[in-house]
Amino acid sequence: MTTELREALARAGVVLPSLRPDPVSIAHRYMPPLVELGRCSMEVARQLADALAERSRGERA
Repeated sequence: MTTELREALARAGVVLPSLRPDPVSIAHRYMPPLVELGRCSMEVARQLADALAERSRGERA
């Protein structure tokens, strides 16, 4: 799933360098696997917000 998410974000012009599967949740017997989105700069956060807003506007049209 992280590959698909990374590719979709890249198509939207967003790169999250810390994007990866969460190793603790993968090893956990009862917890579903999680994706670690990690930390990002304020600029990357703005790009992500803009990409989501653009997508949202397109769905309402």
